[in-house]
Amino acid sequence: SLNILQALLQTSGLLYRFLICFAAQRFGRKFCYLVSCLGMGVCGVIAAFAPNFIVFVTFRTLQGVFGKGSWFCAYVAVTEFVGSSYRRVVGIIAQLFFTLGVMILPGVAYLIPSWRWLQLAITLPNFAFLLYYWVVPESPRWLFSRNRTEEAIKIAQNIAKHNGKLLPPSYSEMRSVDESTKELSNPAFLDLVRTPRMRKYTLIVMYAWFTSAVVYQGLVMRLGIVEGDLYLGFFISAVAELPAAFIILLTLDRVGRRLPFSLANIVAGISCIITAFIPEDLFWLKTTIATVGRLAITMAFEIVYIVNTELYPTNIRNFSVSVCSGLCDLGGIVAPFLLYRLAAIWLELPLIMY
Repeated sequence: SLNILQALLQTSGLLYRFLICFAAQRFGRKFCYLVSCLGMGVCGVIAAFAPNFIVFVTFRTLQGVFGKGSWFCAYVAVTEFVGSSYRRVVGIIAQLFFTLGVMILPGVAYLIPSWRWLQLAITLPNFAFLLYYWVVPESPRWLFSRNRTEEAIKIAQNIAKHNGKLLPPSYSEMRSVDESTKELSNPAFLDLVRTPRMRKYTLIVMYAWFTSAVVYQGLVMRLGIVEGDLYLGFFISAVAELPAAFIILLTLDRVGRRLPFSLANIVAGISCIITAFIPEDLFWLKTTIATVGRLAITMAFEIVYIVNTELYPTNIRNFSVSVCSGLCDLGGIVAPFLLYRLAAIWLELPLIMY
């Protein structure tokens, strides 16, 4: 039933992703982020006190759905707060904190064996994010795209003040936004495929999202069906994601995006194949090679995030990330079925497919 529950979560997340996309276009990144955090908190608490399995599954799924929305809005917002030259670094740092959370999770689960208390431990911090209402401003880029220029300039001036800088005179004189930079009020998939180049970009990014999700989630879920300490294995595989961020920071500006992305996928594939044929008695060698594969696919995943936000203009960036990353949820739907069905034939067969 685990694969069905995982597929249910991913399917619900896919539907909510499109809903939050249109909501973020209309109401802003900040509002949708706060609503998602509130949804995570409320649904998580209800799941912790669920009287039966059906109630638990329902609200645990809803919590995951709201979680996808909060991550999506937060990622788009942080990349819009900075200039294009810093967008890559900020995106990687955001991913780095995700990795730190994954590293902490097995320790928390080990210290809190009760699933109800564990559920509360990972849920209650979401309510603290509601304080962002008074701390974090709306995305200036989104305000500009909605022609709310005065509000955007005020926020930009406040940011510059805290950084000890002054806005250039030309910036404060902005009173209108060119029509091409206005965010589309009713974006459609056609906006992503209007030209041959846009079609090529969109199809490539969608495929990259799908394959990265299948392999990444497959490797994570595989930890639950192999022998060994689950907590230690989860922690080691999570630690492997840390070097990925630093490798990307050191290479992306020097050699571009395509070469690191291609090499990361090749290394991930080779590592999976090698791991499949290493005997179980060579545990640490098998774990090491599998960890290299986890590192490589993490690099590929993070590069897809960055490229997706860079390829499209502000007026459809939010929509493009939502639509293209929807293939990530589709990959998440496929991953558990692929893993458990193939593992029933041969435990290492999923690695060959990856």
